[in-house]
Amino acid sequence: MKARAPLARAFRFPEAGGRANSLAMPSPEARLAALNLVLPAPTAPVANYVPFVRCGETVYISGQVSLDAGGGIRGVVGADLDLAAGQAAARLCAINLIAQMKAACDGDLGRVRRIVKLGGFVQAGPDLFDIPMVINGCSDLMVEVFGEAGRHSRSAVGVYRLPLNFAVEVDAVLEAP
Repeated sequence: MKARAPLARAFRFPEAGGRANSLAMPSPEARLAALNLVLPAPTAPVANYVPFVRCGETVYISGQVSLDAGGGIRGVVGADLDLAAGQAAARLCAINLIAQMKAACDGDLGRVRRIVKLGGFVQAGPDLFDIPMVINGCSDLMVEVFGEAGRHSRSAVGVYRLPLNFAVEVDAVLEAP
């Protein structure tokens, strides 16, 4: 049996066969609050692109970097930054992705039916091979916030350079009517 994310243990999930148990699934907003996370304003694009594109019920979110109010996490994972810092950078990407999701869903994260795919890019040093472990910083938060709907397919790629020297960048595809 797979272990659930730490937050998942605090809530009762639907039982096998899809029957809901006595407790309703908490909303993504309630899960964010339980994690003491406040979403930032969605980041404006820094070049000639849009933050997200909606095609029917599929939403494509442009890459979000490891930016926060303090300037974010920059540098090369495996050289300037250790694995834990890389995971923290990926978590910042997740927070920024969720902020963009909220904007794409007109302020209602409850509209997110499924995180379909994440594409993770790590500015990696020559001896860093734990790239999937870095991107887990993003993947884990998606599951913590969206529950089973947060489980997704994914790419995790090491790259030579990322924009503005950010340590991690992640884009997303989601289903949201």
